[in-house]
Amino acid sequence: MDHREITRKFLDYFKKQRHLIIEDSSLIPKEYDPSALFTNSGMHPIKPYFLGVLKPPAKRLANIQKCLRTVDIEKVGNGRSLTFFFMLGSWSVGDYWKKEAVEFAFELLVEGFGLDKNRLWPAVFAGNEKIPRDEETIKAWLDIGIPRERITELVEDNFWTSGPTGPCGPSTEIYYDRGKEFGCGKKSCKPGCDCDRFLEIWNAGVFMEYNMDEQGNLTKLPVKSVDTGAGLERMAAVLQDKPSVYETTLFAPIMKKIEEVLKKRSTIVPAEKAVKAKRIFADHIRASVFIAGEGVTPARVERGYILRRLIRRAIRYVNMLGLDKNDFLETAEIVVDSYGKDYPYLEKNRGNILSVISAEYDKFAKSLERGQRIIMRLVESLKKEKKKMIPTIEVFHLYDTYGFPMELTKEIAAESGLEIDEEGFKKQFEKHQEISREGMAQKFKSGLSDTSSEAVKLHTATHLLHQALREVLGSHVLQKGSNITPERLRFDFSHDRKVTAEQLKKVEDIVNEKIRQGLEVKREEMTAEEAKKSGAIGLFDQKYGEKVSVYTIGNFSKEICAGPHMKNTKDLGKFEIIKEEAVAAGVRRIKARLK
Repeated sequence: MDHREITRKFLDYFKKQRHLIIEDSSLIPKEYDPSALFTNSGMHPIKPYFLGVLKPPAKRLANIQKCLRTVDIEKVGNGRSLTFFFMLGSWSVGDYWKKEAVEFAFELLVEGFGLDKNRLWPAVFAGNEKIPRDEETIKAWLDIGIPRERITELVEDNFWTSGPTGPCGPSTEIYYDRGKEFGCGKKSCKPGCDCDRFLEIWNAGVFMEYNMDEQGNLTKLPVKSVDTGAGLERMAAVLQDKPSVYETTLFAPIMKKIEEVLKKRSTIVPAEKAVKAKRIFADHIRASVFIAGEGVTPARVERGYILRRLIRRAIRYVNMLGLDKNDFLETAEIVVDSYGKDYPYLEKNRGNILSVISAEYDKFAKSLERGQRIIMRLVESLKKEKKKMIPTIEVFHLYDTYGFPMELTKEIAAESGLEIDEEGFKKQFEKHQEISREGMAQKFKSGLSDTSSEAVKLHTATHLLHQALREVLGSHVLQKGSNITPERLRFDFSHDRKVTAEQLKKVEDIVNEKIRQGLEVKREEMTAEEAKKSGAIGLFDQKYGEKVSVYTIGNFSKEICAGPHMKNTKDLGKFEIIKEEAVAAGVRRIKARLK
């Protein structure tokens, strides 16, 4: 059963059960949900409905959602773990409850997909000091004929949250028994075991009753809701009778390409290492293509850091296999070819995706070679001294000088039986950031070369420009840098393609209209968290002080900024865009002036 047929059957089934089929959301969460850098589950975009913040389009919903999680990145390479995956999801927002969720999952798996009901092992929440055992769900499984001895009770695995805060509740998962040949051989082997025998194929119901705050306190949600999610790749592995997700139709073209280019190379890699390397490359290149396709570019912080880490980790394993840059980029093209029909934005952004990946490859390839040599020398030296820890200063040097992610150093060190001090690295990193911030603050304030009247006017115009770009091009536009002199402003922003002449004219017109309206510029002080909640734009990865300044221009623009600004837009003059150009992969630059 091809993965497209699996998704069709899934959606058709839930459509018959009166679920509204909704479109999948972007990998980049909405502005009102800062709880994660990427959409990490099918439920993530649905959270506002559970919290009662937004009204759902229907009480029953279903879709196929692309997701990204790096929490298990070190497990990638086994037969079931991925960073990027597709989630088959269905939801009840204040409608049906546990019994119906269990019945839907069982019926689709057994009658729809034809799985043997005797190989299905449900798991339920065993209870803890706050919440009792989930007897209602146990009864639901018993009522449809699952023997009590096949119902496993778990604690941590069966209380689900989408992040450190938000909607949560007990869950019931379905494991599929793949047979003894996949198992560890232990008598205690059962769902929850770390071997490959019992594969979790469906979280058949997270029963959303609670909301968790930052202290871990639970309060009741306005309505009881159900969130379900089945990983498409794992479902495909079972329905296509494949030993791993990497042999399913979702990965077949990618793995075929990797094997083809390997045949042209003479590198000898031990079989076990080669399998792991190929799988990590396949997962990471697929994830990187989808992330870059949404306009994210490699960086040292937030989403850009995740993308950079995935590309650089993939490069390491490609290097291990003896492959080169062309092989890397050709495989990225295969990902676009494979998924471009279902996700047209990949095909549309093909050029930018390849440009981003190519540029990052060039940045890191030489550093990888040098960095690995440095690490191996360190390893040999420390082994002679019978030490187990790589000094923090060496780990940070690799990061700061060679762009070597701390996690990659940790991984290479672990292969030689060594550890790194992650907390020590984080402290060193924070110290480095603080020094950098102080240096930048002394160099210029808010991008201004001076605080003359003309420079201040252009600074206020920059805020208008920023918001106008977001209105014309989309909310993905964010400031990447600015430089202002009394003669002109220079504004760098995130965008993956050339801004057309028509779009530039719209931006220019919007800015001039806001100047003509004579909007008042107001300054308020608040905490960074309050600023974020108020809708202000800001670089929230930065370490702000206790209070920040928020500048609001009428009802048009709202940004965290150190100032200074004019008091009213009527004092600015006429705004004119001089030039628009690319400055880096996914980053554009506008130069403008006031007349």
